[in-house]
Amino acid sequence: MSPTVTIDDVAIGGRGGLAVIAGPCVVESMETMRRTAGTLKEITARLGLGLVFKSSFDKANRSGAGSGRGPGFENGLDVLARIKDEFRVPVISDVHECWQVEGASKVLSALQIPAFLARQTDLLIAAAESGLPVNVKKGQFMAPEDMALVAGKMTGRPNFRGLCLCERGTTFGYHNLVVDMRSLAIMRQTGWPVVFDATHSVQLPSAGAGRSLGDRRFVPHLARAAVAVGVDGVFVETHPDPERALCDAANQWPLAGMEKLLSDLKAVHELAGRLAAD
Repeated sequence: MSPTVTIDDVAIGGRGGLAVIAGPCVVESMETMRRTAGTLKEITARLGLGLVFKSSFDKANRSGAGSGRGPGFENGLDVLARIKDEFRVPVISDVHECWQVEGASKVLSALQIPAFLARQTDLLIAAAESGLPVNVKKGQFMAPEDMALVAGKMTGRPNFRGLCLCERGTTFGYHNLVVDMRSLAIMRQTGWPVVFDATHSVQLPSAGAGRSLGDRRFVPHLARAAVAVGVDGVFVETHPDPERALCDAANQWPLAGMEKLLSDLKAVHELAGRLAAD
């Protein structure tokens, strides 16, 4: 059993229920952000699931120069602070450089390390010493057992508040990802909670002539499989109108379908827990 990592009032790991990290890929208009946060909070409250609202103030690791990155550090954090205050929900966002950690930690409830930066030692240490929990995405180029080395760089640092390890697919040839469900069990051997990223796992990196594509129809299939294997949380990027999303439009899950998806995942999680206890 993994230790419990607490993001404000949301417990991930331990004997808690399935946690949800969800929101639009990047910070968009206040209307979009409010609609998404409000809907997600209502759904998770009905289902009894903990919610951490996710949206990136900047997605620096884009395929091409024209890809949507978000409103930037100051403007993006301002929007996230307003969402956090208005909806009383924890918020998480990516940090890409060490200088961002201090300012982001004043607003966010947790920090996230993007997959491409999972081996950036200075960034990992800065995040670990921020006083906030950290969700680290496993690099598409990394084996699951490599994440024990990531955890080793972070644990024991001053102000360390715990971390989650997040699976988001592994490079499979060019412009494709595959999810090895064994990786979830392997990463749990580190002793830290494991989260499954259901939407980036269906991404087709750089497959669209300078932008990433994706195949969102496989999101429920992979998510159910991961929860059945045993994870502590699911990560789902969602949008009221995915086709018009400013980033990762092809793999974000429609907001209108989130209640059905999360309801199914809760049922699988509860069944998997009963089977594990037998």
